[in-house]
Amino acid sequence: MTDEKRFKAGATAILTVIVVFALLPILLLFITSISDEGAILSEGYTFLPSKLSFDSYYYMIKQGAMIFRAYGISIIVTAAGTLLSVLLTTMLAYPMARKGCKFRGILAFYVFFTMLFNGGIVSSYIMWTNIFHIKDTIWALILPNYVVTAFNVFLVRNYYVNSIPESLIESAQLDGAGELTIFTRIMFPLATPTVATISLFTGLTYWNDWTNGLYYITDSRKFGIQNLLLRIMDNIQALKSSSASMMGGFSIELPSFSVRMAIAVIGILPILIIFPFIQKYLIKGVVLGAVKG
Repeated sequence: MTDEKRFKAGATAILTVIVVFALLPILLLFITSISDEGAILSEGYTFLPSKLSFDSYYYMIKQGAMIFRAYGISIIVTAAGTLLSVLLTTMLAYPMARKGCKFRGILAFYVFFTMLFNGGIVSSYIMWTNIFHIKDTIWALILPNYVVTAFNVFLVRNYYVNSIPESLIESAQLDGAGELTIFTRIMFPLATPTVATISLFTGLTYWNDWTNGLYYITDSRKFGIQNLLLRIMDNIQALKSSSASMMGGFSIELPSFSVRMAIAVIGILPILIIFPFIQKYLIKGVVLGAVKG
């Protein structure tokens, strides 16, 4: 066996072990979600529970109408928020990457400043609710906090600077192309790896977000999946506590531990489905976009 083949075999073995260890928590998550509540209390979290039970999923199925509605809201918010974020981020990064833009330094300072300082939760809440009046609207789940982030802007800017030749832009200008044409026909299409990367980052952020719903949404019919699942968990705890107080210390049997895991499974399922289709762009986009420009 040659040195190259030995290296590939060793690297494959090491990566296989890493993948297995990475998948073990997800496997434990699923097994716990179908474990009996009593088995969890007596044995703890284990890969081989003594008794299986699908009570947690039966309980979630009974909440099916609310879960489907919340799923729909989360899908809409994630899709719209990601699309808006990618559009604004790539447009903001474009003048910062152009050497002929006299405001590029000011823009870069402004974007970098937001990485270091912010107005805080109270001032943000007052601004979004009293000035923009987005409370209890779908925009409350989209606009605050995540639409444009400095990290993504610099990632795209560095990709523009390091991966797209300036001569290509100059050639387009000689052919009479304006800035909008250069952006839409050259810069944006050639930035597919980093666009896919920031789309993944932003989509994950929107899908996992629960703080915007906590701060700005009071109507449960407008909850996203994360906020609804949190509400279900709180309801289970409340039912167990109230039953214990009314029955002299004896609480009704509700699958609280397995429901927590079932909630996590439901929450991560769409991400596990989507990620394999876009992961090939992730490493390339991060590596090329992270190089200092």
